[in-house]
Amino acid sequence: MRGNVAVAGHNAQVTATATVLVVDDDPDVLASLERGLRLSGFTVLTASDGALALQVVADAAPDAVVLDMNMPVLDGTGVVTALRKEGNEVPICVLSARSSVDDRIAGLESGADDYLVKPFELEEMSARIRAAVRRGASQASNLLAHAGIALDLETRQASLHGQPVALTAREYHVLLALLQRRNGIVTRAQIEESLYGWGEEVESNAIEVYIHNLRKKFGSDSIVTVRGLGYRLKEHA
Repeated sequence: MRGNVAVAGHNAQVTATATVLVVDDDPDVLASLERGLRLSGFTVLTASDGALALQVVADAAPDAVVLDMNMPVLDGTGVVTALRKEGNEVPICVLSARSSVDDRIAGLESGADDYLVKPFELEEMSARIRAAVRRGASQASNLLAHAGIALDLETRQASLHGQPVALTAREYHVLLALLQRRNGIVTRAQIEESLYGWGEEVESNAIEVYIHNLRKKFGSDSIVTVRGLGYRLKEHA
């Protein structure tokens, strides 16, 4: 593979299969990485440029991304920046021939989780991907995200495209109810239950007030009213 990756022995026994998106505009590198990671036990998706990578992430939601920094159309930094702006925290390992400390710092400060310098051993990459997937799974258990909106259940911090958004206690519970059912409709009764519990009296326009406040903070189209049924989050960022 043009000396970029040294393929030593492969460890095909991986306890849990993770899906990895590999992004590189060099077809030889892409094919070699795909083969090597498959032999290491991963399910592998590929993209030949940054723009296509963003589409694959949106459609397939991989567990990790391996991303070359130098690509046409949209380079690696652009891909990382776009994903983080959307609130997507998928683990990203960037690949680069540049080995200086400044280059490594720039790659990590763009939002990447790891930085590998070419040439590298495939076994090292596989180990780093597995570690990143484990960290991502742990963080995801405390994070609900959809269409650029994210809610950290541990800190109760909300964000929009990575920027913090202050919420009142009641707004937090309404947003939590919407994110917990982010692919469906949340009824008024479900929101009332999340706010007050069953049997308590609810002011007639309280739900509408909280929804209005959330729309002001996350965008007027962020929450869709489904007449006669309830509310749902918009489909895309």
